[in-house]
Amino acid sequence: MHKANECGILKLILLEEVIRLKKKNKPISFDELLKELQGAKSSEGEQRQVALEELFNEAFMSRCSSLKSFEEFLHKGNFTAKTQEDLNNIPDELMDRHVDRETHFTNWKAMLDQATAEYNG
Repeated sequence: MHKANECGILKLILLEEVIRLKKKNKPISFDELLKELQGAKSSEGEQRQVALEELFNEAFMSRCSSLKSFEEFLHKGNFTAKTQEDLNNIPDELMDRHVDRETHFTNWKAMLDQATAEYNG
């Protein structure tokens, strides 16, 4: 399982929730945020899918590889990942080799960290 990936995505979900609430100009306590996130837990898988599409957007993929989309990146590696769970089930060694071969990153964690940093930037 890609624990770094899961941690990065959970951080992204938390950040998205904070941004969403800030856009409403609604101050929120940590306890309120925790309740909001717990309420969103049932749709977490869907949020992760959307987050991956946004995280590895076309601009990022084009800049970091010769590929135009994350879907194309997965397809070129002969990976099928429709859900976050599918992505987590790809063996780390295979994903690291594919990332090293197809991007300017040396491993999956480095690619995920950079995409997350850019998204949060």
